[in-house]
Amino acid sequence: MIHQNWTESKTGKKIKCVHTDAKKYTVENVLTIGKEYEVKNESEDYYFVIDESGKMGGFYKEYFEEV
Repeated sequence: MIHQNWTESKTGKKIKCVHTDAKKYTVENVLTIGKEYEVKNESEDYYFVIDESGKMGGFYKEYFEEV
């Protein structure tokens, strides 16, 4: 069960938030434009990072660029 220890796992890479213009979801409350986040896990469509709330969140890759 990988989700139980995501927060302690090694970081694969860093990504930078480039926008929070979400069409369907509210992400401006948990992502900061220009801030770098450590990727804890990744799927085909999502990056899983620790967001501004301090919790793990899955976000579309379109909000980020690789550093």
